[in-house]
Amino acid sequence: MIDPLPFVTYTFVMSITPGPNNLMLTAGGANFGFRRTLPHIAGICIGAAIQAFAMCAGLGALFDRWPGLQRTLGWVGAAYLLFLGWQMLRSTPVQVREGARHVSLLEGLVFQFLNPKAWVMSITAAAVFLPREFSFLARNAYMIGIIEALGIPCLAIWALFGSSLKALLATPRNRRIFNISMAVALGATAVAMVAK
Repeated sequence: MIDPLPFVTYTFVMSITPGPNNLMLTAGGANFGFRRTLPHIAGICIGAAIQAFAMCAGLGALFDRWPGLQRTLGWVGAAYLLFLGWQMLRSTPVQVREGARHVSLLEGLVFQFLNPKAWVMSITAAAVFLPREFSFLARNAYMIGIIEALGIPCLAIWALFGSSLKALLATPRNRRIFNISMAVALGATAVAMVAK
């Protein structure tokens, strides 16, 4: 019988700790509100499900065979984070109010495949926690079910945290300080992604 507690614990820790997606959701929640971050959350969740399915199907073997592929994805993801940080630095409170938009569902989904933390999470999950005695469909349902059941609330917490800062960020000065801080955090995350 499978004990899901170790996988649940691992998934929770990986989902709730800071990473590129959580930083972007915090910034999105602060600048655009929780409701407007929902497509981003949905994109991450769909991407995570596809990623977990691919790992269960054996995609991890490709990374073992061609480790440069994972490194390349990390560089592209880091470049995207730097781009988002640059956009954040250039944004003004007026732009946010007058129709600027947050990350879309498709952008959130695509970024999931460029996010090294997401790859580490899914590769480790498949390597360590995949119940090999289950059928292919049962394995996927087990893995994806736990990842989504824990991931969705964790992502929502980060977006809600950001949106709870909205009142504090009502003044242009405070919003500018926040955007600079988040841009620096995204830049530091990008550097950490490729410095390994």
